[in-house]
Amino acid sequence: MKDRIYVCHTYYHVYVTFLKELKLRAECRDKGTDPGTADLVLSKMSNNFENLKERVESTGLFSRVIEFDEKREDFFPQLARWRKGGGNFLKSLWCRIRFTKLYARLEAPYIPVDFREYQDIYVYCDSDPIGYYLNQYKIYYHALEDGLNCLKNFDAARYDNRGHFGVKAFLSRYLNLIFVQNGYGKYCLDMEVNDSSLIKYPCPRYKDEPRQALVDRLTREDKDLILQAFIRDREGLQRQIEESSQVGDKILILTDPLCTLDVRERIFRDIIKMYEKEGTIFLKPHPRDELDYRTLFGEYPQFDATVPMEMLNFFPGLHFKKAVAVLTEIKAIQFADEVVRLGEDFMDGYEDPLIHRQNEQI
Repeated sequence: MKDRIYVCHTYYHVYVTFLKELKLRAECRDKGTDPGTADLVLSKMSNNFENLKERVESTGLFSRVIEFDEKREDFFPQLARWRKGGGNFLKSLWCRIRFTKLYARLEAPYIPVDFREYQDIYVYCDSDPIGYYLNQYKIYYHALEDGLNCLKNFDAARYDNRGHFGVKAFLSRYLNLIFVQNGYGKYCLDMEVNDSSLIKYPCPRYKDEPRQALVDRLTREDKDLILQAFIRDREGLQRQIEESSQVGDKILILTDPLCTLDVRERIFRDIIKMYEKEGTIFLKPHPRDELDYRTLFGEYPQFDATVPMEMLNFFPGLHFKKAVAVLTEIKAIQFADEVVRLGEDFMDGYEDPLIHRQNEQI
């Protein structure tokens, strides 16, 4: 039996996995026990990890780094008829039961490892196909919160299952006839969240694991190991940080993959206008943001999009007057005097509020 495996869909997931593994290994060293080994799976479904696999392998923290060609539901035309649902609740429920079972069976050939060989399985975004697979094949796993406090802002399980949620949760958790993510799957052992007190609707499987506590215990060696994995050009980033220190007041704007590309461009041009009088503007594109900021905003200095913003905390020479984001939770930022999350009220001016005010529709 192998020890642990983590299934990651974003750079942030990999970052949190490093935090968890480094904590576990430190605790085992202190106790004189064997931490065992861990494998890391990178799902290519929603993120381009470029050469992250090779950089993570160079750290030696994981026994294997495995790429996963996870398939979305629209890859399988057989699912379309069942995704449409029926004309009433019972017909729709029957279609969903068929969809759940078929989706897992179609995904099975693309699963890159035998998960039954592992003692502990950790999955970020079990709403993705991997969650359907593990539950239908009766494989127990631990779920982890997708982003920092993301369930506070978007309780996806309840939003996606509006209407008869209690019935749907029962059918998932106890009968495994359908699948409801984020702690409601039958084979989900627990759901790790940053702070359950912030989540409006409790789930008995929520388990608090504050992310900041994982960061606070890092040694300098731990931070260097993380930087080795995540920074493609550390010398270039260090040089950029040193050059930025010669600038006066600086404003960092963090982008989000919001709206359509044309509306997204307008959003960040408007944000720049809001803050450009307060200092020199710097941009940090989101890893999944496909807008070409290098071309459209070339006059502003920019940080590498693939670098999680949390990495910038590890450079003591970096300092901003203010860091600004739209919907991203940025309280973990330690290199700015002030952090601003513009939030849902700001987004109301750019798209239908129903699109980003999901929790209010539960």
